[in-house]
Amino acid sequence: MLVGGPALSVYFDLIYFRHLFLDLSYHLLTFPFGVLLAVMAFRAASAGGRELAKHGKKDAQTPRLETDTLVTTGIYERMRHPMLFGLALLPMALALIVGSPTFIFIVAPLEMIFIVVMVLTFEESECRRKFGVAYDEYASRVPAVCFKKECLIELFSKKM
Repeated sequence: MLVGGPALSVYFDLIYFRHLFLDLSYHLLTFPFGVLLAVMAFRAASAGGRELAKHGKKDAQTPRLETDTLVTTGIYERMRHPMLFGLALLPMALALIVGSPTFIFIVAPLEMIFIVVMVLTFEESECRRKFGVAYDEYASRVPAVCFKKECLIELFSKKM
């Protein structure tokens, strides 16, 4: 997705949007927004990762990058999938950095939808299997992602 999407998009851009794709001022406009969006995506993913690293393991034998505890603190008090939120922003960030109109308006949105559907499908079922009723209760009161201003500020703030 990270290679095929841009390559296919640039191919179509050179055929259908050549004048725009080769315009330096267009790239000077899209590139900074792409970099900003990429920074925001990585901040969102790291916010979730930090919270999981702090509170996600009770057993030292739990493999790296896995959890054995349902984390409902920090950013997880506001949304169930902050890392998904960040991951879903990456195709659009890359599209803006590349400056491909086809990637920005067609391919990246499709990739974003694909990421959200796949992660929610598999992640939600895995969490329900792993944590059972506790996860169902948590899911009933906390949205998968949250677009409220205070939630986004917490998600994208630089905390180390």
